[in-house]
Amino acid sequence: MTILDEPWTLSPAVALRPESFGALAYHFGNRKLTFLKTPALVAVVRGLGGHPDVRSALTGAGVPAAQHPAYASALTALAATDMIRPRPKEAVG
Repeated sequence: MTILDEPWTLSPAVALRPESFGALAYHFGNRKLTFLKTPALVAVVRGLGGHPDVRSALTGAGVPAAQHPAYASALTALAATDMIRPRPKEAVG
């Protein structure tokens, strides 16, 4: 199983500030600041909690299947700094 097949959500300690390039993500717990460099990545991150898995969130944001591996890498990096976190499969919404 990969991150694409798992349910994730934006960490409750993270605030997203829209920017022309995408958004700034700030984690109030660990004080990390991350640049989300495309509006599509912002849409995916915002939509994670409303989808049963990452793949569905990518599809819902209009990300082509050929780009899913690149987005999976970006999301894995966000997970490493607790910007996004796993959630139970039944907790959608």
